[in-house]
Amino acid sequence: MRPPVAMRAVVSTIGRFHSFNQARQLQERGALEAIFTGYPRVKLGNTGVDPARIRSFPWLIAPYMALVRFHWFQRTLERDWAWKAHRAHDRHVARTLPPCDVVIALSGLGLATGRTAQARGARYVCDRASTHKAFQNDILHDEYARHGFTFAGIDPRNMAQELEEYQVADAITVPSGFVRQTFIDRGVPAERLILTPYGGDLGRFRPLGPKAPEFRVLFVGQLAVRKGLPDLLEGFARAAIPGARLVLVGGEQPETRAMLGRARTPVECLGMQFGDDLVREMAQASVMVLPSVEEGMALVMAMTMACGTPVIASHNTGAADLFTDGVEGFHIPIRDPDAIADRLTRLAADPTLRADMGHAARRRVESFGGWAAYGDRLWAGLERLLSA
Repeated sequence: MRPPVAMRAVVSTIGRFHSFNQARQLQERGALEAIFTGYPRVKLGNTGVDPARIRSFPWLIAPYMALVRFHWFQRTLERDWAWKAHRAHDRHVARTLPPCDVVIALSGLGLATGRTAQARGARYVCDRASTHKAFQNDILHDEYARHGFTFAGIDPRNMAQELEEYQVADAITVPSGFVRQTFIDRGVPAERLILTPYGGDLGRFRPLGPKAPEFRVLFVGQLAVRKGLPDLLEGFARAAIPGARLVLVGGEQPETRAMLGRARTPVECLGMQFGDDLVREMAQASVMVLPSVEEGMALVMAMTMACGTPVIASHNTGAADLFTDGVEGFHIPIRDPDAIADRLTRLAADPTLRADMGHAARRRVESFGGWAAYGDRLWAGLERLLSA
């Protein structure tokens, strides 16, 4: 770790995401002034961040989290509630912002906060966890249409808010080279982008002994078009591996039932899994597949690799910034069931290859030192920004 310098940083997030890992890295360097979150304190007991540094503003996000599982809420109230919750959080942080040198606000949350910080002479960093918002909107429109579904589109208010944040921010953090390129393609200068690939949790996520005896294919994430689930279902069917099991972990979306109804092979849906249950699924799997059409850098990849399991992931997940194709897993194009079938068949036919890739995956995550490499990159970017 680099020696700390005089810097006071504030982090603003709506939930937990990667932001508490970010805050912990700043804390370890003596720079964390505060982290604002929409999560209630009861959900924040194991973050590793000094509780005295946590500012909770849960009044709209906590009920949103409780209600979002109901389809009637998703159909009628979700969009407006989310918009109001994000705006209230941003205004609250702007009103109560402590003295700082830099504020890092998750995208969609930082316009009022960032302007307040800049008016005081501090720098504002927009922390974008996924692709450029306009790119995201375009590719999801195409992907839903490809599978015969209708995409409502990103809330225009949210779109306008984030595009303005990109303009106002002194810098934008992005988690992968893929995401960085979507910003450059949309006209954002490369010098305003700070590349900070995410790390992995080496404590909780770990190998748990022998793998399941059958060839077990795991998917972790929302059961959604965005995650490439239709391509995984078709790729698994085309592979036709005797005795193989496809296990899906994640929450249902409006299109989930229709997608699963088209599957040509049996599928096991476990719903949401947390804690030790999630670790067990990742550690028991032969391989995890994530063929998303759009991601920032999916944290489940590093989690699964830490469990000693290889990963097959699309280029659009940020996989190239996390592991090497053919060493810890495979990179594949988006929208390519044949590529999924080919990689699954190769792994199923070669237990030694699976084992070697699994060991290499664990070593790869260990080489990051957990989140330390992320912290070093973030710190270097902030130093450059503050000295400019």
